[in-house]
Amino acid sequence: MTNLTVVPRTAPIAIAPKPAHHLFSSRQHSNDVSLMNSMTSNDSTDSDSAVSGNGTSCESCLRRRLKCVMGEDDESCISCHIHGILCSLGQSPQPRKRKLARDLTETSNVKRGSPGRSDNRRRQRQASFSSTTASTSLIEEMANFGGSTLLQRTLGLQTDRYSQYIGLTTDFEPSLINLSPFDPQDESLLARGALRKVNHATPGHEHQIDDVEEIQRLVAPHGRKLIDLYFEVVHPAFPVLQKNVFYEKYERDYREFSPPLLAAVYLLAINWWDYSEELSTFQRPNVRELERLIRSSLADAMWRPKLSTVQAGLLLSQRPDGDQWAPTAQLVAVAQELGLHLDCTHWKIPPWEKGLRKRLAWALYMQDKWGALVHGRPSHIFGSNWIVQPLAANDFPDAELDEQAREEKTDIERGRTLFAQMIYLTQVLAEILETFYTLQAMQNISDAGPQGTHLVLAMAKPIQLKLKDWYAGLPGAIRMDSSFQSGSVAPTRLSSIGYLHLAYFAAEITLHRRIIRSLEADSQAVDPYVQHICRSAAKARLISAMDFVNRLTPQHLRAFWFFASKTNFALIGTFGSLLWATSPGREEADWYRRRLGEYRWTLSVSSKAGESKGLTEFAMGMLDISTGLLKKLPEKPELSRSGSAIEFDTGRRQSLLSMGISSTGGEPHSGMASADISSVQSPESPIDSSDEDYDTFAPMAGMASMGD
Repeated sequence: MTNLTVVPRTAPIAIAPKPAHHLFSSRQHSNDVSLMNSMTSNDSTDSDSAVSGNGTSCESCLRRRLKCVMGEDDESCISCHIHGILCSLGQSPQPRKRKLARDLTETSNVKRGSPGRSDNRRRQRQASFSSTTASTSLIEEMANFGGSTLLQRTLGLQTDRYSQYIGLTTDFEPSLINLSPFDPQDESLLARGALRKVNHATPGHEHQIDDVEEIQRLVAPHGRKLIDLYFEVVHPAFPVLQKNVFYEKYERDYREFSPPLLAAVYLLAINWWDYSEELSTFQRPNVRELERLIRSSLADAMWRPKLSTVQAGLLLSQRPDGDQWAPTAQLVAVAQELGLHLDCTHWKIPPWEKGLRKRLAWALYMQDKWGALVHGRPSHIFGSNWIVQPLAANDFPDAELDEQAREEKTDIERGRTLFAQMIYLTQVLAEILETFYTLQAMQNISDAGPQGTHLVLAMAKPIQLKLKDWYAGLPGAIRMDSSFQSGSVAPTRLSSIGYLHLAYFAAEITLHRRIIRSLEADSQAVDPYVQHICRSAAKARLISAMDFVNRLTPQHLRAFWFFASKTNFALIGTFGSLLWATSPGREEADWYRRRLGEYRWTLSVSSKAGESKGLTEFAMGMLDISTGLLKKLPEKPELSRSGSAIEFDTGRRQSLLSMGISSTGGEPHSGMASADISSVQSPESPIDSSDEDYDTFAPMAGMASMGD
């Protein structure tokens, strides 16, 4: 029997078309079966590497400490040809150049003035294309970039490159790619281009410089002030940029940025124009023109995606009217091309870039899951194809904490905690959506027939416990009753912790909405006592959510809010409308009507001119729509206190107790007197009596599902 040779499995590799006069690089990685596609443009300062066939480098390559190789016309080296520079090697006579130390072992012994100089140079140039051992990699070039730079050996932050993840079912076979020879830099050339494991690059982008110049002109002379404002207000609570790298590039040359990212930072920062004493006295830039530029340039960038493409898309989505579902789908697709859904722990990239990729990946995860909630659409990200590791402390740049004032350090540390907790809360939300709101989940509940409500309660139990545990374990720095709230921090400092707490209530409401709907659908099959407990728990959540909104201060309202927040404010009103519509009697319905009126007033006083205006105006508009529809409800019966009491004989009550159903706080009533739980604890401590009632759902649901 013939023994078949096992071909080693390969890791992320970059592949690109091979334009004329270009050398492309590749870099080996770990043994994950995945590929990365690499492209380059002809206008970057980060040029491809080249090797001179005769050991003599031109002046340009010497200055950049690069080896060079002559082009086909023998008039200039490839590097100079790419950058449109007059090559000194094409001039006559040629001065003798000092060889770099690393050239000595790789250059020919042919004399410069020998008759066969041109032919030898051409043959050696051709050999350099066929043998990757003679090439110097892009990352080696970046390592020798003039001066100290954080961009050395990076993966996704160079001006002229973008990455494209190639999956296992494409026309490239990973098992065969590993048969290609790799040079000491773990790079290899193929006929279609170059291979680099975990790599990136960018094809031609003719209008990029023009777009960047136009963006800068629109904000001039306030560009730097807007950058500072962005990193003061937005970045701590939404750290999808690398602050020190961003400033390094901006100080060197703003033209190094991709147009959509630079415009997105400016556009988002302008929301806090009046918050800055220095900017508030000037006229705001043309926001509409900035929006046009960012959308057009972002659409172009989708064809040559980089990490900056995802960053720009995420920032644009945080605008008051910036979130749309279709662009979220595009961002997920771009992220998959960049390999953001993979575990980059062992990738050969700088540690800080690993942290950036993880933060970007989780920010996209949040965008997808909360977008699925607010738009009512299926999520694009599934756990079976998501292996991004949880964020750790070293995934955030420590440099941000250096030489910062105490209050700024506090903001940064609070923001990191906030971001990490929002990720975990989003994972719980994803479980809620997957358990109750997918088409398959809804069909399963429908197929359960009269036992549908019991099935819902049984599935809701473990999720509710996760929400309780999450809230109970919140660090003190991001609680509403934290030192910030107590006034130990200057009142001029903004705090974004509000968007996290609001998201918690939105998750709770999303869970309870499904329970209330199920109760209405199976009202004849569900015990009235269980209905009362469910409605009491839902009412407690509504009261706590409204109380939370009522306690927000200008320090919260004027801060950065996650994109889903305006809809989350609206969900509170929607939930109240649902409880109003499903109230069994007129008294309870009138109570919800009054509370919704109070909630609208709270939203209106929060809707002042400034950053929070659109945030709460949207919720008011949706509340007006839902309450307007409620006016068409048929008149509900008037239930007296005695008439609304749920009557149980002793045996029936004991039966319920034996199944774990209990009531806290006296006899259960569906009327207003007992259902009014306005004395429940404040949002920072949501574990109230209604939670204890809720804990009793699972035992009954389990017994009912067995035919009890």
